[in-house]
Amino acid sequence: MAIVQPGKRPCKRLARSKVLGAKIGRGRRGTNAELNVVPMVDMMTMLVIFLLQQYSATGEVLYMQKDIRLPDARHGQMIEQAPTVAISAEQVVVAGQKVADVADLDRDAGYLNIPALEEKLREDRKRWDFIHQSDPNRKWEGIVNIQADQKVPFRIEKRVMYSCGVAGYFNLNFAALDIGSGAAAAQGPTP
Repeated sequence: MAIVQPGKRPCKRLARSKVLGAKIGRGRRGTNAELNVVPMVDMMTMLVIFLLQQYSATGEVLYMQKDIRLPDARHGQMIEQAPTVAISAEQVVVAGQKVADVADLDRDAGYLNIPALEEKLREDRKRWDFIHQSDPNRKWEGIVNIQADQKVPFRIEKRVMYSCGVAGYFNLNFAALDIGSGAAAAQGPTP
């Protein structure tokens, strides 16, 4: 038996009647509801425009943190996709995770390495090795991008560079803003 809407139903003979059938069926609403699609089309247009504006055709792969002001550079190369170590005035961050405080690193001047940074970079290298284990043509290059604030002292940057080297990342790229176009550029790998 079919499911029907509750309410008065005349018998078939009265439903066909012009006089009585019209009185009983008068209170029903039509089943066709019209949907206004203009707001939906407007919203989809706005989403498409937003996504097109966010799309980067240059292939920039460096996420700029708001508390880091990069130095300017006149000559540079485009940054390659690699793990990024961000050094702000307060903390050292790798892949969005805080690994050390700059104040603690400044106080502890006895060691050059930063154990938490080394551990995080080694995890990234293990992940890279696992992903590329079946591709013998792909060789480990050990590239890391360092995004340091202008006001960070060199002794902190030196500790970060040393920790990157201990973790197996020997090709260091320093992020800088290209004066000509305003896009992120990188100095060549350090020897």
